[in-house]
Amino acid sequence: MIEMLLIFLAPIIGGFVYGFERIVRARMQNRQGPPLLQPFYDMLKLIDKQAFIVNPYHSILGIMHFFTLWVVVAFIILGQNLLYVIFLHLLSTIFLILAGFSVKSIYSHIGSNRELLAMIAYEPILIMLAVAFFMINGSFDISAIRENPSSIFPLILLFLAFLMVIPIKLKKSPFDATEAHQEIVGGVEVEFSGVFFEFLYMAKWLEYFFVYSLLVLFAGNNLIFAIVLALFTFLVVNLVDNATARIKMNHLIKIVVTIGLTLGMLNLIGLAYV
Repeated sequence: MIEMLLIFLAPIIGGFVYGFERIVRARMQNRQGPPLLQPFYDMLKLIDKQAFIVNPYHSILGIMHFFTLWVVVAFIILGQNLLYVIFLHLLSTIFLILAGFSVKSIYSHIGSNRELLAMIAYEPILIMLAVAFFMINGSFDISAIRENPSSIFPLILLFLAFLMVIPIKLKKSPFDATEAHQEIVGGVEVEFSGVFFEFLYMAKWLEYFFVYSLLVLFAGNNLIFAIVLALFTFLVVNLVDNATARIKMNHLIKIVVTIGLTLGMLNLIGLAYV
């Protein structure tokens, strides 16, 4: 019953996290910032706006992106296979990329290209993370990983690599080149409007639920450590976002592939010989 309630409320929980993040970022910049409920006010405003359908495939793929992400979150809450979760999350990203390619806007195409390149860079890290959890816990099931002690110390290099994935998924500096409002006017989402853009807006909230749910797996069955780890990462990601400028797409790929994948591979090699 609790799991079903969490699944139903997952987008709302993600919305509160996003609203709280905007307040924290404003305080870091010495601003008042929006109220906690501002994401929900924005959602209500989007409902009132007229929706312009470029083509039916574009709109359907955007909706499929949202609902596939919701299934991903449901699998995490229910403690399902971590590999299934990662592959379903990959599928949700592919839906978004295809939506961008389904219209003629050059900004949308550039955004889809960047999403595709970023996905190729960070997806191996997520797969290595699942393999590492299997090597330590003997199972891909998230429920089994949660029942075991914290694995952050034997997986410290993969933890550092995963910290590089978080700002990519949440569109944070310095790794927010896939969205880049000043360059490509939002990228993939540029042709969405009204209620269809709302699905993409809520999908961002589910991304928060996804990345922080994976993050707390490093804490295992230690609830207090999981909370501390999530808060620490939340503050670090937003501090870096406020203190750094966007890097170019080729630099993003180079950093993630050379540093992130190297850290992940070294961690897996170390686990194999321990």
